Amino acid sequence: MAKVSRKRKESLSKFDRTAQYTLTDALNLVKEISYTKFDPSVDLDVRLGVDPRKANQMVRGTVTLPHGTGKTVRVLVLCGPEKEDEAKAAGAEHVGLDDYIAKIKGGWTDVDVVITTPNVMPKVGALGKILGPRGLMPNPKTGTVTMEVGKAVADVKAGKIDFKVDKYGIIHSGVGKLSFEIDKLEDNARELLSTIIKLKPTATKGTYVKSVFLSSTMSPGIHIDVKSIS
Repeated sequence: MAKVSRKRKESLSKFDRTAQYTLTDALNLVKEISYTKFDPSVDLDVRLGVDPRKANQMVRGTVTLPHGTGKTVRVLVLCGPEKEDEAKAAGAEHVGLDDYIAKIKGGWTDVDVVITTPNVMPKVGALGKILGPRGLMPNPKTGTVTMEVGKAVADVKAGKIDFKVDKYGIIHSGVGKLSFEIDKLEDNARELLSTIIKLKPTATKGTYVKSVFLSSTMSPGIHIDVKSIS
């Protein structure tokens, strides 16, 4: 059995792991029990009563967090020369096409979001095996395949994130940094949760939101009372 560190023991002693907390109380607790020296992310794990293997129960979407993610989002725009100036003006760190495709084929993926235009998707499609497993493959459903590259870059810089249920039926997403004020974290969390609730598939039977846990990087998970967020 892995040894539990002294700091983790102290964190665990500060709350009741069998209890369920309101979102506000959970956010206050996560600030109290976090013990990292850096500014960690605050994350939600939402377990849904869906079968992700069935296409009509897949839950996937985008949400713009009102107060952003607190992270610097590095953006690559793969486009033709006609869109390069627009992408650069919006703040994209990397803009181009063939040179970047060659770099990615060589193993470079040092970005957080990839945006492209529909007319170059035949070239970008060849990168699916590299970008797909890293969650970087552009997709029209998440607004990352678009002719409006400037708007797409501005949106992700402002806090637009995409989320997708995993094979276990869980959506895992950050909602900000621990240094954020409680009300800002709560606004972000509620925006994400309400978006997930709106995306409930019609094919879903029984309880849709089965459980919600809040944590920061390396902190224990705090069980949130679903009734307090619905």
